[in-house]
Formats: sequence, C-alpha cells, structure tokens
Amino acid sequence: MSNPPSLEPALATLRLLASQASGPNSDYQANRSTATNNPTAIGAPTAAVGQGSGPQPAGGFAAEMRDAIQRINRLQINAVDKGRAFQAGDPSVTLNDLMIDVSKSSVAFEFGKQVRNRLITAYKEVMRMQV
Repeated sequence: MSNPPSLEPALATLRLLASQASGPNSDYQANRSTATNNPTAIGAPTAAVGQGSGPQPAGGFAAEMRDAIQRINRLQINAVDKGRAFQAGDPSVTLNDLMIDVSKSSVAFEFGKQVRNRLITAYKEVMRMQV
C-alpha cells in the first residue's frame, strides 16, 4: 500500500534531513540556496512563510509537521555553519557553543525520526483495520 499524499512531502523531507545529517555533502549548499530562493522550501525563514509576527490561524497537522521539520533543519544548518566558522578560526565561536548547537540539532533530529516512525506505525495500524 502507498502512503497518503499528505505524508509524502514530510517523509521526503525527513529523508533529505537524514542524508544531510549523515555527513557533509555537495548537496548541502544547493539545498541552502534553494531554501533562500523558495520561501516554502525547507530551511526558509519562517517570516517568509508566516508573513507577520501576529498569531496565525491554525494550519492543521500538516502545517505543524512542516514547521517542526523546518525548525529541525534550521538547527542543523546553524550547527554546520557554526562548525565551519569554528574550523575557520572565528573567535566569536567557542567550542562550548558549537557542542551545544550540535547536540541540539542531534536531539531534534532523533526526535523527528521517532515522530516519523510513530506516524508510520499508526498509519499501518489504521490501514490494517477492517471496515
């Protein structure tokens, strides 16, 4: 059985994040430039997506998942950028800050994987139900 269409973008994004987290690759810069040119892409600033700082209407489950994935992606991008700055010898980046950011992105990514796994398990259980 195939996944419902609403889960496919989230699953594709999680796969992309997993490939990014597995190590530095040449797709990293391409994904970052796409995110800055496309306000709906993963990694785009939330102000571009939200268009304002006031309360936004509820977008439902899909919007919450998209926002959570974007937060995870921003944490990972921040950790990679800080790591590169530290390697380049930037005096404003300390090892403590770098390790905290790397840990935050790692915990957020693992949490995202667990949410994905539970969603897939729940979907399979629903699909096994007899009508």
